[in-house]
Amino acid sequence: MPKLTPNLWFDQNGMEAAEYYVSVFPNSKINRVSHYGDANPDRKGTVLTVDFELDGQPYTIINGGPQFSFDEAVSFVIDCADQGEVDAYWDRLVGDGGQEGPCGWLKDKYGLSWQVVPRGAVELVTDPDPARADRAMKAMFGMKKLDLAALSAAADGA
Repeated sequence: MPKLTPNLWFDQNGMEAAEYYVSVFPNSKINRVSHYGDANPDRKGTVLTVDFELDGQPYTIINGGPQFSFDEAVSFVIDCADQGEVDAYWDRLVGDGGQEGPCGWLKDKYGLSWQVVPRGAVELVTDPDPARADRAMKAMFGMKKLDLAALSAAADGA
């Protein structure tokens, strides 16, 4: 199968965004930056694309102009090992100018949507016992940042 690379459309601050994302996620780096040339004299010399990796996953950013913006129809899931990782990513992405959303979703300062999910949360809301799953789901609906201990307690009826 060919490698899939998400391509993110920014107006003009793609380089700043790529540098920010690389600072948030470990094992990340910027691989290549291209610039507008003579074919677009109004933007000549400014950043056109940024190819980067977040923990080995490739991404491309294009500074394409103001025609398009992000919405919640597309989001990236951060599969966190534990509550400490949830707290760290949530605090970083929201604390740097982002916005909290419901059920573990947030928007970063660039408007990109993320789901910050602790391992075990999906299993709780999809538990084979429908009552247990329903209790966990109801608890999740009342949360912004996901709290695995509270989801587990709710699933157990505590």
